[in-house]
Amino acid sequence: MTASDSTGHTPGSEPVRLLIDNDTGIDDALALAYLCACEHVQIVAVTSTPGNVDAEAVAANNRALLALCGRPGVPVLIGARAPLQVPLVTTEETHGPQGVGYATLPDPGPGPDADLDAIDYWIEAARAEPGQLTALLSAPLTNFALALRREPRLPWLLRRVVIMGGAFYYQGNTTPTAEWNTHVDPHAAAEVYAAYTAAAAAGLEEAKLPIVCSLDTTERFEMQPDFVHQLSLAAGGEPEQVRAEDEPGTRSTAENRLLRYLSDALRFYFEFHRDYDQGYIAHVHDYFAAGIAAGTLDYQARAANVDVETGSRLLFGTTVADFRGLWGKPANALVVTGNDPIAGFAELGTRLAALARAVDTNS
Repeated sequence: MTASDSTGHTPGSEPVRLLIDNDTGIDDALALAYLCACEHVQIVAVTSTPGNVDAEAVAANNRALLALCGRPGVPVLIGARAPLQVPLVTTEETHGPQGVGYATLPDPGPGPDADLDAIDYWIEAARAEPGQLTALLSAPLTNFALALRREPRLPWLLRRVVIMGGAFYYQGNTTPTAEWNTHVDPHAAAEVYAAYTAAAAAGLEEAKLPIVCSLDTTERFEMQPDFVHQLSLAAGGEPEQVRAEDEPGTRSTAENRLLRYLSDALRFYFEFHRDYDQGYIAHVHDYFAAGIAAGTLDYQARAANVDVETGSRLLFGTTVADFRGLWGKPANALVVTGNDPIAGFAELGTRLAALARAVDTNS
């Protein structure tokens, strides 16, 4: 396929084995809960990258949510604790002081694998099961860049890679041109795309190029507060309302623990978007990327060569996609250009309602 061609995907439910790297994060938490609700998805490990909050807080959020969702045995690991070259900047104003808005859960504590290095774990897992593991990267690309340094064959060893990050010819959400995940560690993102340029030049098949979910398409997943109400009804609980007129910081009274957690997390996210003049909505970026990794959401994509600006003061962290081959470089990514939010939210509601009922039964 040339850089101007398009490709698509028809949703399915064939078995998927996932390595997840996230910075949980409200939309990361939603994505992780969704993946726990997918019976065909096996989560091999969750690695925690600093981003929305620091790496230790990310790991605590991951452990607590996995335990709530009935996946307490999934290894939760930490690799890098800071970006490659720049100081870590977190975003508590967007995701709350602990990273998941107003939601609270007890941290079950580190598991038996907690002392393992996340980057080494990924490499060994990929070597042990070549062509079997899908990588979902919904955080700054620090850990993945370090993994590629240690094992340049990762593009061949992994079955598929899905990245949530970047903004192509689209308004950024951190600077006028830069998206958050990429802006936190643009040097890591640049390294990742450079590694895939080299891999493509060495003959990597196009199906193994990273599928990139940028703001251009993730912001189409604009959740309305009525989603929480409909989810509560589908889960069989008391009606749960999250309303723009509520006092900021209002807490959920839902008896269902998963519904209460998601309601409190999403309320903070709705309030944040309103405070930044976007309306009482929530852009659930990472859920869309998770659906692509799980194979459950439809999308269209175009091949391009992607690079990241790391030297400009004004454009620091900006992603650029060359769809026309003007740079004379091979395509190193499949940039998502189309999706179906209506079907996506229906899928999310169905899966989460079933998981909420299971959590309630097992409480």
